[in-house]
Order: sequence, then C-alpha cells, then structure tokens
Amino acid sequence: MSQSNQNKPTSQESARTARQRREDGDREAVAVPSNTATNNSINGEVKFLRFGVDSLYLSYKGDLFPHIDQNLSKLKKIAQSDRQAQQARAQLKIGDHLFEVKDKGTSMFSYILEDNAFRIQLSRPSKSVPMAYVKVSSEYLTHKLPADVEKTLYQILSQFGAVQSSAHVSRIDLFVDFVSFQDMEEWTREAWVTRASSVNAYAVDDRFTGWAIGMGGVIAARLYDKIFEIVKSNKGYLLPLWKMGGRHEGDPVWRLEFEFKRDFLSQKGLITLNEVLANLNGLWSYATTEWLKLTIPNPDDKTRARWPIHPMWQCLSSVDWETSGGELQSRFSNARVPNKSAAMHRVFTGFTTWMAIEGISEYNLALDPFFEDLHFYIKHQAELLEHTIDSLVQEKVSIKARGFNTIDVNREIYDDYVDEEVRAMREYEKASDGE
Repeated sequence: MSQSNQNKPTSQESARTARQRREDGDREAVAVPSNTATNNSINGEVKFLRFGVDSLYLSYKGDLFPHIDQNLSKLKKIAQSDRQAQQARAQLKIGDHLFEVKDKGTSMFSYILEDNAFRIQLSRPSKSVPMAYVKVSSEYLTHKLPADVEKTLYQILSQFGAVQSSAHVSRIDLFVDFVSFQDMEEWTREAWVTRASSVNAYAVDDRFTGWAIGMGGVIAARLYDKIFEIVKSNKGYLLPLWKMGGRHEGDPVWRLEFEFKRDFLSQKGLITLNEVLANLNGLWSYATTEWLKLTIPNPDDKTRARWPIHPMWQCLSSVDWETSGGELQSRFSNARVPNKSAAMHRVFTGFTTWMAIEGISEYNLALDPFFEDLHFYIKHQAELLEHTIDSLVQEKVSIKARGFNTIDVNREIYDDYVDEEVRAMREYEKASDGE
C-alpha cells in the first residue's frame, strides 16, 4: 500500500493505537479458555465473542471458455422450461459443489449459479465486464478464513474460464460479536459523531433492535441485536461458536459491523483481496476512530469532536485483526437445506388436522388410514397430470432438490423423457470428472 496516501489506514497505526490504550489503562484484557479471540471487558460488561469477515463480494477478470458458455446457455434454457421435470435438471456439479443454474441472469452477467457457499455470476466471453462476480455466503465464512475461501473459489472459476486476475474486492463487511448489558438505546443520535449523513435507530414491536449509520454509502455501520436477527434469519450456526467464545445461555449478543465498498477501498489503494486482508487493522481503526465514534455528549462543549469517547466504544475500536477472531465451524454443507424441524412441524400439523377431520384421537389408530388416504391423494394427483405415482413424486422431489443442492438430478434420475441436451450435459459432467 502506497505510503503517499496519508488518509490511508495502516495496520501499524492501529497496533500503536491499541498498545497506547493498553498502556493508558482504558481496557482490561481477559483470556477466555478454549478460545483464541481477544476477550475485552469493561467492568465485566463487554465481552468479545468472535470477530471476522461476514460478507465478501469478489470479482475476477477473464473469459469464459466457449464450451462452458454453450453448456450454461443450454442449462439456462432448461431452467426456463415449462416442465418442472426439465427445470430440475438445471444443475452443474463442480467438485463437491452442486450448483443450481438460475433461469435468468442480470444486465451484465448472463449466468447465475448458486449453492450454500457461493452465488456466482458469469459473463459471456469477450465482455468488457469481469468474467465473474461472486458473493461468498456468511455461513461459509464461519467455516473457512477468507484467504482459504478464495483458494477454493479460484479453483472453481478456473474450470469455467481463463481467469486473468487475482480476486478484486467489491465489498467486505467486518464484524465483532460481543456480550454487553449496556442499554444501547440510552443515548441520542447526537452521541454518534460521524462523517456519515444518516443516523437511524430501529425497533420492532417496541423492542429496540439497533442503530444504522451511513447506509447506502461507500462505508456504513450497524450496531444491532444479533440474537433478534438470528431468530428472524435462522442463523443458529452462530450459537455454538458464541458458546466457544465464552457466551452463557441468556446473555445478550450485539454485533458491530462495518461495510466497506469498492469505491472506498480503491480510495485507500486497496484493490485485491490480499491487499484488503493485510490492512484490516487499518480499516477498523479508520472506521472506529475517524469515520464514526460513539461519544458521551457534553452540553457545555459545542465542539462535538472533543466529547469523550464512550467506554464501550473504546473497547470495540481496539480489536486486533492480526489475532484470531475465534473458532471456526468444523463442518459445513454446500446444500441450502431448510430447517428439517420446520418441515416436520408442517407434516405434523397436516397429520393432526387430518386426525381431527376423521374424528380420530389416538396416534396408533391414525397412522395406517392416514397413509392410505395420502396414497390415494397422490394417485389422484398423478392421474390428473397424466403421471405415474413414481414419476410425480420424482418430479416434485427433484425440483426441490435443485433448490436445496442435495440431489444431482442428472445423475440420479433416468427416465424416458430426458432430452438430448440433458444427455449431452450428463456426458460432459462425466468427462469433467474423469469418468
């Protein structure tokens, strides 16, 4: 990173800032057993659980291989079919990633492929836009570090085309999850001293959920109730990670998150992923000490820049990004499966509804007649659609499996109405895997 840019945050500056705060006694560092993340506390009220990269968007220059362009074009047409059985075959397997191929692209990218790890947008050959624009899932970033994620992604993209650049960062979000019993609603908007033009507070059903600063700009921040958010978004995979970080059941968890977009990063001379990852300390330091500060307002001092920094903010701004942010998930699935308990709940609801309709209250007496009724219902539906029972069930399962990334339909399902395009794709995938 060029030393001529004086506005550019650096890791060295952040490290000096953190050391100075330790020397001034502004914070107390407490080690957490079985967790390598820093655990800072102020009077026992603030505890770091984990920190890291939450969102990552990357782009790559290059050219799609012509035969991949042709095959993706065929798969996209299959996804647009009026027949669900055909739509289900709009899949592409690369290694252990079974991607759903979407039926539509965007104005710049003709093809979209998605599983639980990546959402990949690809442009047609010889386009002026990047070959690939990729969103890495937040869950995948709890399993692998960003540099390791990028290695996997590069290997995948190299099978799609001739990659001509390293990964460029279009957006990166940095976060810290922490326990605090601080009332996050007790201060007013003027306590936020920021270069952003907007500061907003949010609540849902009279429950305060957090603050959002500068949303829509090249840099933005959120401080929000992460427990409330994961209930809404079903991100239960964070709970065991927080437990390893020292959270106890019932502890409130808040997240401070900064979003850095490409325009801001390029102003700081940070283009590639390697450059960005080497300067996380500088980015965090700039965001928490120059762009945004939480202060304790002093009505006797009209110069807000002189207002004292809130103790909680002093702690949050001191994250050392050269240390480990906490434990990673040991397991990860590329499948986008819904919550199985929720699916079973719907089945149970249907079963008990049927029992009430039939006037049956005993479980054991209901099982056989329920499945008999279910069989006749499926048989009737199959007759209406001119299907066999097996082909109807197979069709319904395969279309869901495509969205869930769970069954390679082109390999697992063989029937009389597979067309030549699907057969050609099946042979291509076999050849790609060396079969």
